[in-house]
Amino acid sequence: VQLVESGGGLVQPGGSLTLSCTASDFTLSYYAIGWFRQAPGKEREGVSSIRSGDGAASYADSVKGRFTISRDDAKNTVYLQMNNLEPHDTALYYCAADYSDYGALHPRPYDYWGQGTQVTVSS
Repeated sequence: VQLVESGGGLVQPGGSLTLSCTASDFTLSYYAIGWFRQAPGKEREGVSSIRSGDGAASYADSVKGRFTISRDDAKNTVYLQMNNLEPHDTALYYCAADYSDYGALHPRPYDYWGQGTQVTVSS
């Protein structure tokens, strides 16, 4: 079981990035998918999640109104659209899959994790 994140990079403050999470060996539509991030010296933080059953999305307060999570089951991909990025958004971003479909913003329920993609917001 392998999750793969992509789409990270260097962007100026106020810019946008779209992260993608996909898997080659299992079907994401059966899982809640969460996006987490971890900056150096800080704990892993839940950013957003989307459930499988009802498609309900959750967001951390720090990203509400700026980030949007979505899923394309035909492409077996979950996206995180990030707008109006700020330097404090700089972190390694991970996606994770939860078969219990809680859609939590804390790491515990998640069964599988990707390796992460780096997002750096700097002028």
